Amino acid sequence: MINRKSLSKHPLSFALASAVLLAAAAPAVAQSAASSTQTAEETAKTRATNLDTVTVTGSRIGRDVFNSVSPVQVITREETTLAGFQSTAGILQSTAVTAGSAQINNAYGGYVTNGGPGANTVGLRGLGPTRTLILMNGRRVAPAGSRGSVGAADLNVLPNAMVDRVEVLKDGASSIYGSDAVAGVINIITRNKVDGVTVEARHTATDGGGGEERRYSVVFGSTGERGHISGSYEYYNRDELTLGDRSWSSCNTDYRRRAGGQGAWGDGDYIDPLTGKPKCYPITGTGSNGVTINTIGTNTLAGVPAQGASGTSFDRWRPNSSVTSGLVGFEGVGRGSALNNNIRDTFDPRTLNRSMISGAKTHTLFLQGGLDVNALGNAEAYFELLGSRRESEQTGYRQLSLDYLRGSPLIPSNLQASNFGGGVGVRAFIGYGNDKSSQTVDFFKATAGLRGELSSTWNYDFYLAHARSDADYTQQSFLTDRLRQSLNVVSNGAGGFRCVDASNGCVAAPALTSAVIAGNLPQAWKDYVFVPVTGNTLYTETTANFSVDGPLFTLPHGDVRAAFGAEWRRAKIDDTPSIHSINNNLYNLTSSTPTRGTDSVREVFGEIEVPVLSGVTAAEELTFNASARWTDYRSYGSDETYKLGGLWTPVKWLSVRASYGTSYRAPALFEQFLGATSGFLSNQIDPCNNWGADPGTPLAANCASEGLSPDHYATQSVAVINGGGAAAGLKAETSKNFTAGIVLQPELPGWFGDISFAADYFNIEVENGVSRAGGANILDLCYNNPNFRAGGGFCRLVDPRNPVNKALTVYDSYVNLAVDKVRGYDFTLRYTRDVGPGTLRANVQVTHFTEQSNKLFADDALQDYNGMLNTPAYTGTLDLVYSWNKWRARYGLEWVDSMDSYDYYNLDPATSVYKFAVPSYFTHSLSAEYTGDKWSVTAGVRNLRNEEPPMISSGAYNRVGNAPLYSGYDYVGRTYFVNVSKSF
Repeated sequence: MINRKSLSKHPLSFALASAVLLAAAAPAVAQSAASSTQTAEETAKTRATNLDTVTVTGSRIGRDVFNSVSPVQVITREETTLAGFQSTAGILQSTAVTAGSAQINNAYGGYVTNGGPGANTVGLRGLGPTRTLILMNGRRVAPAGSRGSVGAADLNVLPNAMVDRVEVLKDGASSIYGSDAVAGVINIITRNKVDGVTVEARHTATDGGGGEERRYSVVFGSTGERGHISGSYEYYNRDELTLGDRSWSSCNTDYRRRAGGQGAWGDGDYIDPLTGKPKCYPITGTGSNGVTINTIGTNTLAGVPAQGASGTSFDRWRPNSSVTSGLVGFEGVGRGSALNNNIRDTFDPRTLNRSMISGAKTHTLFLQGGLDVNALGNAEAYFELLGSRRESEQTGYRQLSLDYLRGSPLIPSNLQASNFGGGVGVRAFIGYGNDKSSQTVDFFKATAGLRGELSSTWNYDFYLAHARSDADYTQQSFLTDRLRQSLNVVSNGAGGFRCVDASNGCVAAPALTSAVIAGNLPQAWKDYVFVPVTGNTLYTETTANFSVDGPLFTLPHGDVRAAFGAEWRRAKIDDTPSIHSINNNLYNLTSSTPTRGTDSVREVFGEIEVPVLSGVTAAEELTFNASARWTDYRSYGSDETYKLGGLWTPVKWLSVRASYGTSYRAPALFEQFLGATSGFLSNQIDPCNNWGADPGTPLAANCASEGLSPDHYATQSVAVINGGGAAAGLKAETSKNFTAGIVLQPELPGWFGDISFAADYFNIEVENGVSRAGGANILDLCYNNPNFRAGGGFCRLVDPRNPVNKALTVYDSYVNLAVDKVRGYDFTLRYTRDVGPGTLRANVQVTHFTEQSNKLFADDALQDYNGMLNTPAYTGTLDLVYSWNKWRARYGLEWVDSMDSYDYYNLDPATSVYKFAVPSYFTHSLSAEYTGDKWSVTAGVRNLRNEEPPMISSGAYNRVGNAPLYSGYDYVGRTYFVNVSKSF
């Protein structure tokens, strides 16, 4: 495992210590910008002047005190603006909130992710977005997105212009809020009772161009004697950032050393003999993002090697008109899957047009209001309407493997005898060029409710809500049937060719020539075989909720307060892929069938808070809190969760808090009902390959029972059918959560300033985690089972072999398997003091994970990924804000600790040819704000030093250029921003 370092050895710790020392000399530290600064208690206190009680995220009980049992982080609108964040999604995915855990953001547009391309999600504690509950004004934000795997809230739907603050509870809270609140809860609070009109414009500009953002909004509202109404409209536009827009992503290489760890990184890369430089976009392993192009495949033939190649016979060839012997017009660039592979053409300049950051446009409309009805206990009827449209687009790059059948008149005479295999004479590996995919996601949510007084001390709240996400998703694809039809040709009698079957407007495929191999294809044929295909995803969620809260009775040290309620929810997913995807007609792409299903839940819940002591010696406050929830899902049955917590303040400057509870996550609809999606794994994972080398083992016996020879070696890929797990009895994930912490707020002389420090320990363990076992794991467990197919188990997921070609088919559905565990500490230090004409405030936050482990099967050992690539053990932020008169100035620092994965791969970092380690990553920002009479201007720069992401070797991790695919790094680079607002 990774050797853990002490905090004192980390570079940021010195920066943080320096900040504290500076605070003592010329004090400065308290609330931060962007990094989340105030506690929930402080924010509540500032807002309590016109409220009898306030409700803080993590509890349903209104209270008139400001300490909470669980730590809550609060981020205000003013802080995010000063820090230069363009959206609520930006701040929620930042290091300050996520502590460096990987998030699905705009850099994942070219990857298969839950929610589809263009979606932005957030997951706390590294446990994923479906284990973090997103609320808006205390009510669930329903999932949104495209394709079948929609299961988490898409942050793109939020009304950024109306957001007043965000409260982040990093603690399990299913007993309070229900499913998904495993790692924590994020509650977006909108502005309330707006009067007048405010217009705002935000722009960013980047040093290298690309990825620039614009946001325009108007906020309006009016408050009368009996009611209020307010709302906002905003338009957001983000330019695409391509791989070619940044030098560090323009040439993806292997980035390795020579054998024995000799030389600098990159010295071990293959040098392209045509350029004398390391080969860009090779095909040597995971993270090497090239594809074979400008090449044909044949059976093994004698010929002339290309420059840098060796041998006299080849099965991969590149056009070369100067070759007059052997295979005339071609030079050999490979044989099989290994020899001379580096010689092949793998880089097309058009690959640099691929999206690194998706382009997007969003329109968001929000409206809220309330009216006093003067009845039903001074009730207020209230409503919320939220609507948004996201139009996102990604640019990709496509290789076309075009199979010319044996005997086809399209094959030139010198290749007519070629036999590539499977009835194919010649396979052409063509760099087709760029393709486009796009998504249009329409989201709507309506809420209507009534809240009032049951008595002079008890309140009630009833609401109904309905949300709908309707998404069209389009991609360009070759159609298998049209390719087949266009390749079946005969002479047209005029020197060209025509389709044997001329239906559907068939256009004959081009004859195999050097120009065609190079990607110069007739436009009419491209228009016929390469077409846009569209699917639709509809997701709906309906909620009814009723709750009451108030005091039960009075004890000597205060009221025992309680909250009770019931909730009903129903969710439905209906994803219909393109008919071509359903019919497995997308060439070289997976097929998908519809995902359709519903689920509903009934819940009752309760919470009680008991003030045991208050204002006595050794107990300024001693409060206990308990909550419980009973849940009954139609899909899997009933469950119970609970949480116990306490807060003890022995003296005014010290508080101790702790909580323990259980949480759960009901399986997402896509995990239950995902339509069958086909894919393929390499023939090399067939467990019976060369089984004769393991005589006497269950594996050998099982393979022999299928009639396979001891030297069997699979020639067919393994088909994997992915699907939902409802039929297998998928149940909820369960978790145990424990947090404990202290808060220090010493009373110091006025000249020193105010200082506070909080340290919180967290421990979350998720059991029965919903996951897929993986095709390779299923085969391994099945074929190594002494009872084999008679024993059931994982063999139930493996079809009998194809009697002709012995191919395997595996069904990999969602099941309850995994265990995830995270432990660590959160530290927050704040200090503030008047300095000169203004006030200097600072905030330091550090998160230290001590464990981030996972295992798939019960008899596996937990694998701790803490400190490995993309899973930092330490992260931190530092914010300094100086305010005077109408000005505010800010300096911000974000830090992600160094990471390495050498131990995991059993590699010696001193001798390994692979670079699987990265240094600490720092980004700096500066900004200033001036506030005038009903107007303000904020300007600044993020990533001041234009820090590029660190580089790693190919072979294990997905990469962008040579950088890890990881949300903790800034791919855009130095960004200038300006925000202007005017109120009327």
